[in-house]
Amino acid sequence: MKDIENQHDLFLLVDEFYKRLLSDDNINYIFTDVVKIKIEEHLPILVTFWSQAILGTGGYTNNLTQLHINVNRKVYLSPELFKIWLHHFDDSVNELFAGSNAEKIKINALNIATVLQIKIAQEKTN
Repeated sequence: MKDIENQHDLFLLVDEFYKRLLSDDNINYIFTDVVKIKIEEHLPILVTFWSQAILGTGGYTNNLTQLHINVNRKVYLSPELFKIWLHHFDDSVNELFAGSNAEKIKINALNIATVLQIKIAQEKTN
């Protein structure tokens, strides 16, 4: 199995990941009912984000934390939802890739989920 090497690999990953998320009734409502993402527009943004994080390409300019805080203001992004998200993310990576970038992206995803949960908890207490 090959490692994550380019944006095409990242597109395969986020495409598989979102197929899993959207087929899981425990979390898909966030994307279909709350945020109402247009997947064909959302996937390239995610590829840019992960490409910047893993391959150092740059180009992602959104405020990831604020985006999730805004979603949390509509519906509570619970620790359980983050566990589901991480489970599907890790499974998608493990199914498609192996290597240092594959491990790096899973660690980054865990770090992001942790920081977002802390920021959401801080928002809740303010």
